[in-house]
Amino acid sequence: MEKFIIIAGPCVVESKEMLQEVAATVAPICSELGFDYVFKSSYRKANRTSVSSFTGIGDELALEYLDEIRDEFGLRVLTDIHTEEEAELAAPFVDILQIPAFLCRQTSLLQAAGLTGRTVNIKKGQFLAPEDMAKAAAKVKATGNNNIWLTERGTTFGYHDLVVDFRALDIMRESGYPVIYDATHSVQMPGGGEQSGGQPQYIRSLARAAVAVGIDGLFIETHPNPKEAKSDAATQLPLSEIGNFLEEIARVHAAITSTRAKKE
Repeated sequence: MEKFIIIAGPCVVESKEMLQEVAATVAPICSELGFDYVFKSSYRKANRTSVSSFTGIGDELALEYLDEIRDEFGLRVLTDIHTEEEAELAAPFVDILQIPAFLCRQTSLLQAAGLTGRTVNIKKGQFLAPEDMAKAAAKVKATGNNNIWLTERGTTFGYHDLVVDFRALDIMRESGYPVIYDATHSVQMPGGGEQSGGQPQYIRSLARAAVAVGIDGLFIETHPNPKEAKSDAATQLPLSEIGNFLEEIARVHAAITSTRAKKE
């Protein structure tokens, strides 16, 4: 890929106005820094810690809002899907279908996503070895769709904790597919209460480390007021910090790119 990818947006669609605020903030920053910006938001959340957790504003309305963001800002848009039926439902409204980590081995889901012709971003399961992601990608490729991204988001380490094995980034790149690092879900502390906790103070350092290893893009959830977010309140980066964060990432990426160019 020619440009470094930034996948960024709120965890879940809460309102049209909030989506517009995030896109209007992040898009010009990415343009100035030379990043390929992909807007991200889940139209519905299926994997929630508590039965009482917010799941969405309604599928059709949320997808319409995402489509409007795509048109208004000229951005590619990414959203999660959880079933074969959702692949068909969401595909007309977005450009990239994301397979959640817990579902990354579901053959029928991967192939349904592939058959839409959309780019498919597969998140590595917290339980999966990085080399096994090539098998997940092969299920999508079998549909004739080779537009596949692989995303690292941490590995289960005991109860309510994740760790990032940076070897996984290199291992997944051996598959030949672009590799994305999810800087916000990697600092989650899954379960352990009514909603997942997290350690957002480590987002920046882990993101810098991943870029230094050599990846194709970063995934960041960002929200105007994370404490009030209806999902992943503990791990979303405040929108007010996104500019400084992306400038930092741009400097690291430029340094790594320059070093590799000299070696070649």
